[in-house]
Amino acid sequence: MRLTRLLSAAALGIVLGTPAFADDLNIAVAGPMTGQLATIGDQFKQGAQAAADAINAAGGVGGRQIKLSIEDDQCDPKQAVSVANRIVANGIMFVDGHACSGSSIPASAVYAEAGVLMMSPASSNPVMTDDAAAKGWNTIMRLYTRDDAQGAFIGPWIAEKYKGKNVVVLHDKSAYGQGVADAVKATMNAGGLKEVLYEGINAGEKDYAALVTKLKDLKADVVYFGGYHPEAGLILRQSAEQNLKFQLIMPDSIASPEFWQVAGPAGEGTMFVFPSDPQAKPEAKAAIEKIKAGGFVPEGFTLFSYAVIQAIAQGVERAGSDDPAKVAEALKNGQPINTVIGEVTFDEKGDLKNASYDINQWHDGKYAPIQP
Repeated sequence: MRLTRLLSAAALGIVLGTPAFADDLNIAVAGPMTGQLATIGDQFKQGAQAAADAINAAGGVGGRQIKLSIEDDQCDPKQAVSVANRIVANGIMFVDGHACSGSSIPASAVYAEAGVLMMSPASSNPVMTDDAAAKGWNTIMRLYTRDDAQGAFIGPWIAEKYKGKNVVVLHDKSAYGQGVADAVKATMNAGGLKEVLYEGINAGEKDYAALVTKLKDLKADVVYFGGYHPEAGLILRQSAEQNLKFQLIMPDSIASPEFWQVAGPAGEGTMFVFPSDPQAKPEAKAAIEKIKAGGFVPEGFTLFSYAVIQAIAQGVERAGSDDPAKVAEALKNGQPINTVIGEVTFDEKGDLKNASYDINQWHDGKYAPIQP
């Protein structure tokens, strides 16, 4: 009976001139659903579910309903590989994830071998797509910006604005944190400003007193830190306790209310780079209202995760197939994809074209773009 129904559906699809699919369109959402970075995982989940609900309510993808599978990698590389293998074993061919570059890069090898399309809404280390392109892995993509592009944006600005100041560059030794710190350092140096200290810290520590003392001795005016909000917040709080004040500049990882929960008033004035405010896009208005009505504020990576689901859905429809290789090819054909963050196009590596950025600043527990 099931075979008869499938053949009937296929025949109907041929008659109507539309793609003939069977069952649900399964998409895995992979990220840190638990642990210190669970806020990011929640953003992934909320954005993806909101997108799936909207697409399903409008008739789905070629008549198919999107069904999500939520996977927790805790931003741990080994766990990410285990999650990737489980996704593949479950026969899921599309992935909205992962978050941390240190997870996405090893997981991408599993997906590439299995022919799964992985599209990250947050991982920014260039290695992810550069290596995939070099190895001919055509189904590894990102709907987010790259560290080298972020570095090219903020590094020269730091060099100009803080000329003659004592600038420190720190990172947390992760693929993400060190990758973005190195990109910023390179372009800042090219702009004529040399850091007084370049150093890696150990993520997860609770006592950064030795680092704070070092920053005091160096009379640090500015600290650029490639890392995440738990460490950034602790460093600021412990610096304030030693009456040390400096301008902290971060990458996109602190676009989360949890940064302020950790840093408290010591976080006042902290700056960070983030892709041009997705919440300000007119295309996002209806999605934002819907998400907020459910009691969630679509900050950080929420709308990027939403956009990944939209991109996969439109790619399947454009390709007339749910073959991940064909979907990836259709997404890279130069035609824009309509998403909540605006129209997006992908290059041959699977990276976004023409990314733009804002400098945001924290004030009284909230952040907003500033005029640089």
